[in-house]
Amino acid sequence: MPTSLTASALSRLLGTWNHGTGPAYRELADVVRLLILDGRVPLDTALPSERSLCAALGVSRTTVTAAYASLREQGFLSSGQGSRGRTRIPEHTSFGPALFGPRPPSDTPSAAPGLSAPEGLIDLAYSALPASGEVVHRAFAAALTELPALLPGFGYDALGLMPMRQAIADRYSAAGVPTQPGQVMVTSGAQHALTIVIRTLADRQDRVLVEHPSYPHALDAVRAARCRPVPVAFAESGWDLAALESAMAQQQPKLAYLVPDFHNPTGMIMPDAQRRRLVRAAAAAGTVLVADETLRELNLDSVATTPLAGFSSAVVSIGSLSKSHWGGLRTGWIRASEPMIQRFAAARTTLDLGGPVMEQLAAAHLVRALDEPLPALLETLRANREALLGLLAGHLPTWQATRPAGGLSVWCRLPAPASTALTVLAPDFGIRLAAGPRFGVGGAFERYLRLPFTLPPDKLEAAVLALRAAQDRLDAAPQLRRSLTHAPAVAIA
Repeated sequence: MPTSLTASALSRLLGTWNHGTGPAYRELADVVRLLILDGRVPLDTALPSERSLCAALGVSRTTVTAAYASLREQGFLSSGQGSRGRTRIPEHTSFGPALFGPRPPSDTPSAAPGLSAPEGLIDLAYSALPASGEVVHRAFAAALTELPALLPGFGYDALGLMPMRQAIADRYSAAGVPTQPGQVMVTSGAQHALTIVIRTLADRQDRVLVEHPSYPHALDAVRAARCRPVPVAFAESGWDLAALESAMAQQQPKLAYLVPDFHNPTGMIMPDAQRRRLVRAAAAAGTVLVADETLRELNLDSVATTPLAGFSSAVVSIGSLSKSHWGGLRTGWIRASEPMIQRFAAARTTLDLGGPVMEQLAAAHLVRALDEPLPALLETLRANREALLGLLAGHLPTWQATRPAGGLSVWCRLPAPASTALTVLAPDFGIRLAAGPRFGVGGAFERYLRLPFTLPPDKLEAAVLALRAAQDRLDAAPQLRRSLTHAPAVAIA
């Protein structure tokens, strides 16, 4: 059953759409088309009937009928019974037949053959930091002295070492979410954790609600499990709780994967009041909420929130040290009820028999001393964020950059749907990008780019100047954008 959009909801999204610059039906069709391209109206959503929409907008039936006909002709609306077509993105658009390029099937993950940019390129596809060297080195040195005590054992533990589980439990308890070690499983990173959760709780063809945009590798994990993603678009100010509640009530997804703490890629944080509403809606729909908290510690503006698990014992929380310390640690965790953790442990044996012991010993030290490297790290990130926002305002003033409250990146709205074209051109100017559609379902977000501020200001300046040069080339040769196909597959973090 497709998600339906009510006339009042679409009217709210449209805002002031009729500026009198052309026929009303064309202006209406143009704004709806942009809402679809930007991911504000999810794909496979049934638009309101012509009768209800003309009443909500205060326009004639002829205007709405012609607008819908235009959207169908352009390929943005499927033919349906009566006037209730479903939103889609065509292979050929009015921006040029090859703008989006071929898209991967919805049930297969996008390829990612390269793990790093070629030498000499500034890599903006990764939103990750180098290691906090001294802190990580000290943790491994301490772990080395503790390792001999564990050598008489077998070394296999699907739940993880007790010191690490205790350290994570203590961290949650200190945040106001009482947790015992039995409620924690140690994993090989957050992606591994999410894979275990999906394989345990969802079957093929089950629906999994996701934010739109969302973290690309989470979308890959949903597709790899042969589940069906149910995208719910963000509002301008953040999570659209009405849309989330409606999607859960209508679709009743098995899982809902969300990043409530400094969402990747937008950097937004969900207020506690919305978290309470979300938990109630999930309980009513029988949906398990999976909260990715990988970026929670990167709280640049000191926004106070309660972990989502603080509102319901049914929430499954995922975390890792990849963003706060170093991606090379490959250490993450799942926090859930003890019965749920036991289910995850049973399912995990089909993937592996446990994590590396040495890394877990070191990670336990890092979790217990998590506050030690954070002040300096956050100060650096704040300076980088301001540098990037200032550079974008100075060199690319037509780009709309949302100031994130935390995390590692800025989500930029472009003046035209040129994300893929810029990504293809970028290596010619010494940078590597991740195209906006990589963060969505079905080709949305051609008007967006995620730009990390993990590099020092001098590198960020070089990167923004390169972006400006690439933008200038597109502006000087509009036909170039139409001639570019799809972006090269790149790894994203």
